[in-house]
Amino acid sequence: MTESTYRIQGATGEWEVVIGLEVHAQISSNAKLFSGAATEFGAEPNTQVSLVDAAMPGMLPVLNGECVRQAVRTGLAINAQINKYSRFDRKNYFYADLPQGYQISQLYHPIVGEGEIEISLDEKDPDAHGKTIGIERIHIEQDAGKLMHDQHPTMSYVDLNRCGVALMEIVSKPDMTSPKEAGAYVKKLRSILRYVGSCDGNMEQGSMRADVNVSVRKPGDELGIRTETKNVNSVRFVQMVIEYEAQRQVDVLEGGGEVVQETRLFDPDKNETRSMRSKE
Repeated sequence: MTESTYRIQGATGEWEVVIGLEVHAQISSNAKLFSGAATEFGAEPNTQVSLVDAAMPGMLPVLNGECVRQAVRTGLAINAQINKYSRFDRKNYFYADLPQGYQISQLYHPIVGEGEIEISLDEKDPDAHGKTIGIERIHIEQDAGKLMHDQHPTMSYVDLNRCGVALMEIVSKPDMTSPKEAGAYVKKLRSILRYVGSCDGNMEQGSMRADVNVSVRKPGDELGIRTETKNVNSVRFVQMVIEYEAQRQVDVLEGGGEVVQETRLFDPDKNETRSMRSKE
């Protein structure tokens, strides 16, 4: 195993970075997770919305079996445990692009358990033995819709085409310790998903995006408080988030402050993250 020597030089000495990624991958399927509505990219707003997706009264979800098969296929490709029993849960939150008022997800009993992905840090030889990154779980869940804030000066528009689209959330263990490792992990995971056909991996279209969890600590110390930067949609941006967020946290800690566990957003134009909401 190749250990990363990536460190941040602070005023009080060296700091280690600890990284975990939650990758949301849109499952390759012609229909949504619980409805027969289409999932093609680029359709006119609100033209791929069934009565189930719009949460009309009395509508009952019916599980799309192909989405389950694709998640199992992905689990087998990363040598993961396939759970014979899995269950869906309601994750309640109220937001304008979520008509049901809850997301159907798998909080307690995911379909795929622990697995692993081996990454190479040698860009010229992607198959070279590098480092093994643990996978915590893969669960299936619905995507939310999309709010568009740039169509009108005083109102936000809602597009529900993505609402109910099936996602795999692939949760890594906090085994990565440098931006380069995180980039290699995303690239390897994307190639596996494309190879087994469970996701097209088009990050620029939003069908694969990463939530980036970053914390810092003095070498050998306990894990620090982490932040989660949501919906990062390129390998380069994942690496930029880690570099910026790790340096920001070191500056906060060395200035006598405390890192707040929160959800943040990345602004690629300014190359910075900013606070979005606190996290329980």
